[in-house]
Amino acid sequence: MQSRRSSFVEAATNVGVGIIVAWAVTFAVFPLFDYEPTVAKSLYISLIFTVVSLARSYVLRRIFERIAHRKRHELWLARTKL
Repeated sequence: MQSRRSSFVEAATNVGVGIIVAWAVTFAVFPLFDYEPTVAKSLYISLIFTVVSLARSYVLRRIFERIAHRKRHELWLARTKL
């Protein structure tokens, strides 16, 4: 079972790498839509998406961990009834 702290560290690492990629992508993609943000605006936009991504990653990790925990518990109960 993964602890809440481990879930957060995993999500934060994933998102940390993602922010670097996202920040670089803004310079490539935004001009295609006639929007050329400054470095500061690009960073701010990336930070907003990063916070959302971190929350999403953490919540999904915890949901999947809870599902796995329930399955392990059900399996344990099934084995102890034998």
